[in-house]
Amino acid sequence: MFGKILIANRGEIALRIQRACREMGIRTVVVHSTADTDAKYVKLADESVCIGPPPSKDSYLNVPAIISAAEVTDAEAIHPGYGFLSENADFAERVEKSGFVFIGPRPESIRLMGDKVSAKQAMIAAGVPCVPGSEGALPEDPREIVKTARAVGYPVIIKAAGGGGGRGMRVVHTEAALVNAVNMTRQEAQSAFSNPAVYMEKFLENPRHIEIQVLADQHRNAVWLGERDCSMQRRHQKIIEEAPAPGIPRKLIEKIGDRCADACRRISYRGAGTFEFLYENGEFFFIEMNTRVQVEHPVTEMVTGIDIVQQQIHVAAGEKLTLRQRDIPTRGAAVECRINAEDPYKFTPSPGRITAWHAPGGPGVRVDSHAYAGYFVPPNYDSMIGKVICYGDTREQAMARMRIALSEMVVEGILTNIPLHRELMLDEKFMLGGTSIHYLEKRLAARQMNQV
Repeated sequence: MFGKILIANRGEIALRIQRACREMGIRTVVVHSTADTDAKYVKLADESVCIGPPPSKDSYLNVPAIISAAEVTDAEAIHPGYGFLSENADFAERVEKSGFVFIGPRPESIRLMGDKVSAKQAMIAAGVPCVPGSEGALPEDPREIVKTARAVGYPVIIKAAGGGGGRGMRVVHTEAALVNAVNMTRQEAQSAFSNPAVYMEKFLENPRHIEIQVLADQHRNAVWLGERDCSMQRRHQKIIEEAPAPGIPRKLIEKIGDRCADACRRISYRGAGTFEFLYENGEFFFIEMNTRVQVEHPVTEMVTGIDIVQQQIHVAAGEKLTLRQRDIPTRGAAVECRINAEDPYKFTPSPGRITAWHAPGGPGVRVDSHAYAGYFVPPNYDSMIGKVICYGDTREQAMARMRIALSEMVVEGILTNIPLHRELMLDEKFMLGGTSIHYLEKRLAARQMNQV
């Protein structure tokens, strides 16, 4: 096992990884920008190294600075968390070539699954159901593009092969708009991801977003840890997640979970990962794989009792998974609310100093946050300042505990989206379960219309 791990990230996930390491008796090194000098996880780390000014490109995306920090502190492995460099195959390769262990998949796995076209082809080969669409990247010939769209059927969605985070996507409802939409998405893809390749899929009108958490080791052992429902989204960004997904037959979940674990073995995947699906009319359609730990991993931890971050570390150290599929428990239900420093309805960021902070507590309540009273939320990064996760024997109990937790939570000095979460926890359709990925945006649009 490693003696010292460098955490190449910030915010709540840096603190989450640090806590996992401390429990395992592993020393931690935290890298940080000048904007994060006073962060809680920086103060708690065994060692910290400032790697640059606030802009991400000069600090958290500064590969030479991160590698140098690992060298001067004698770290043995680097954990990338999520976001930043976590799914950057070149970074993973550089880490390994510099003599450190990358706590994540092999670079070739990141490349395979990071390109949406090659990922889809790999999943088709593994028998994982995919959204109907083009067999690969769209050709240059407009006639061929039109031909493909007619075969798929409108509406279609054009997606960037190297995209992610809800960027590089365009829905097309008519043939007249098709070619222009493809060209515009190509330009956006080149600008955002340095890869102009785009592909086409059938646009599903009312799907849910369901994902399967997997763990795999380098000895070709793989398991899946149940599913999450992440359908409560705005602009393709998740706001609330839960496990298990309400209202989906268990046999369907088991079938898709087994296929995901088998796909991991086929592509020799190593580490934690998430298969993301759209679910509509009783069918699953693969959309992408995230080759890292995800923001919403705590809901899976709550219902299985498995520490996913510690499992990442064990696997990266070359150990075999001790988990067997038949032994993985799924008990009760968990729900997670992402707490963002933003206007709850306009969604404009709200950086600044937190003048008062009170985290909720009680049975089944977990708060993952690096924030505290007096903490200054910098304007340079993602607006998420924490997550509230509530567990219960039933979904109803988990949601009741979340309502109480949100009523107890106090954050002053900045705006947060807590008022929106409080509303959603009382929303009749969400309480029933099974809302689609478009539900929140439609609800917000209706709210805005009523205020006009």
